[in-house]
Amino acid sequence: MQPVLRHCLFILVNALAILYGWAQPIATEPPAAAEQENRPHIALILPLASPSFGRHAEAARQGFLAAAKAQGGTDLPVISYPVGDDPAEALAAYKRAVDNGARVVVGPLTRDAVAALAASDLVSVPTLALNALDADARLPAQLYLFGLQADTEARQVARIAFEQGRRSALTVSDDTPLARRLLAAFTDEFTRLGGRQQAAFAYSASPIDLNALRQAAASGNSDVVFIALDGAKTRLLRPYLGNAVPIYATSQVASDATAPTANYELNGIRFVDMPWLLAPDHPAVMVYPRPPGGDAVPAELERLYALGIDAWRIAADLIGGHDIARAPLDGVTGRITLSSGRLFTRESMPARYSDGKAVAGAEPQ
Repeated sequence: MQPVLRHCLFILVNALAILYGWAQPIATEPPAAAEQENRPHIALILPLASPSFGRHAEAARQGFLAAAKAQGGTDLPVISYPVGDDPAEALAAYKRAVDNGARVVVGPLTRDAVAALAASDLVSVPTLALNALDADARLPAQLYLFGLQADTEARQVARIAFEQGRRSALTVSDDTPLARRLLAAFTDEFTRLGGRQQAAFAYSASPIDLNALRQAAASGNSDVVFIALDGAKTRLLRPYLGNAVPIYATSQVASDATAPTANYELNGIRFVDMPWLLAPDHPAVMVYPRPPGGDAVPAELERLYALGIDAWRIAADLIGGHDIARAPLDGVTGRITLSSGRLFTRESMPARYSDGKAVAGAEPQ
């Protein structure tokens, strides 16, 4: 894609975001300006020109720039390199960014683009990719990974349940790729610790299947329920699970934070989510401005905005040559630590639904 066309797409995506009311004009330079002069900068490679991921990328960019403005710490300008869905565009943008003097690169965002970058020989400066890779993937020496993988939340939920004395799990999921990953992560961690999966149900709205689920939950054979579903499907199942056994989920259950009336049906469900959404009055969260649009911003875009904030904080450490393996970072997406394999992992905040609202803090046992 030619520089002029990329610049036009950059402007178009930003204009559309502003039109829909949650983004504002930003002060970063378009990529064409970067290509006119080689100079040190922070490169932000995001799929801003993607029909599928453009809004998500814009949210991450807004959060990144908000943190850069609020926190500072470097004189390097941030230059965005918009790309589309094709991983080859991300590779071309990466090479161009390094040739133009990038000191650190943040991105790509999509899993395919991150995998393509990891498999290439292009990584030559500290790079923070905003997604995960398969466990057996090769990771270049200067490539770090940081994202919002819900698999990590499912493992954390398994640990919380086990620590609270739960040993026998009834699980509910559907056949979507995300639900399968959440279920696998929970069961892997729960069984590794010593628990077992007592029963597994596939999501169904059939009265016969719902009645079978009710009977299984009331049988006493399981002492914890794990739901690998979003909020809408969980609301349908909730009345059939009763209150005798604690019910756990990931942040997927909190997919509609703007519907407190509907969320009354989620009362009693325990889950984990990021401080950005659960504790907006926390001092570590209040440092940063909320995204334009207020309560109208969907939760999924709020999460990407928060990802951008913490991505800036990690990138600032990479730029400054700080010891990024030191004490955990108290991030707006959670407690962030650098694990083996140059993967930044998040420990989310426990929460529960009470009176239709998500309340931070685990319910006493």
